[in-house]
Amino acid sequence: MKQTGFLYYASVVLFSFVCSGCLSVPNSPVPKFYTLHSTGSPGENKLLDIAPKLIIGIGPVEIPEYQNRPQIVTRDKDGMLTFAQFERWGESLDSGLARLILENLTMMFPQAEFQIFPCNFSIPLDYQVIVNVVQLESQLDKDIFFAAQWTIIDSKTKEMLLTKRSGIRQAINPHTYSGLALALSRVCTLLSGEIAENLSKLSILRRTPA
Repeated sequence: MKQTGFLYYASVVLFSFVCSGCLSVPNSPVPKFYTLHSTGSPGENKLLDIAPKLIIGIGPVEIPEYQNRPQIVTRDKDGMLTFAQFERWGESLDSGLARLILENLTMMFPQAEFQIFPCNFSIPLDYQVIVNVVQLESQLDKDIFFAAQWTIIDSKTKEMLLTKRSGIRQAINPHTYSGLALALSRVCTLLSGEIAENLSKLSILRRTPA
């Protein structure tokens, strides 16, 4: 009876320590957070000609629903989606893409002004760039494939001036989540370059006398 009483008492004390957090238990994995950033590679983000004092709105940027989550999403060798519970985006992915496109275009067009969607409606825009990411597939041991339909709109007339589809494949190196974030950043830089070249052409056509 004494031994039974002692075991009961010990179990109560142990339970109290666990509940109060005094007893150390193995820590859960700590989440890691990643952001997209300008790659700054030589030859990229080159300065382009554009009419001065243009105001350009960036967004909305839409992404596939399966990518609309904090966890970084990849596909395994069998094509199944994998959601990394402890490898996450530091901001929503659509916001990150819009932000980086704006940063890249700002470097290429320092004479223009950019607003991110939703824009300040008291500021009249000249152009609006809308991006719909239709496919974003990542295999951590291989590469990223990114496909987007993007449109440039004359904000004053609401006329669709241009719509194009871009497909970009970029190797993930190193084969880690930080390598994936870097690869997607480079994809965004390449997409920004395509958008910039067409904005420049449209701007030149607009200011060229008929």
